[in-house]
Amino acid sequence: QVQLVESGGGLVQPGGSLKLSCAASGNIFSINAVGWYRQAPGKQRERVALLTNGDSENYADSVKGRFTITRNNGRTAWYLQMNSLKPEDTAIYYCNAELYMTHRTDLFDYWGKGTQVTVAS
Repeated sequence: QVQLVESGGGLVQPGGSLKLSCAASGNIFSINAVGWYRQAPGKQRERVALLTNGDSENYADSVKGRFTITRNNGRTAWYLQMNSLKPEDTAIYYCNAELYMTHRTDLFDYWGKGTQVTVAS
């Protein structure tokens, strides 16, 4: 099986920064696109940032210029650097990966369990 584990969430004041990490492990052959999503109370889950298989970056308009998605050379971990945080960034943040598992030919979509980010003074 495959596991995605997020870390780095927490409480931060408006204007502050946090860096989220996601580590993938298990029967992984290769990881294609990776992303970060968030869900605030009473709202639908939305995509925040995407890093394609070709390493093109895509961001939600609400976070452009403030958030940056990157990944490590082994493509087994990815990160979300969040700067100039606002109260409206408060949400549970989930990492996502599109990947191939060993001994399987299908492309799978996996999710982490989420990490809480709270922006408040």
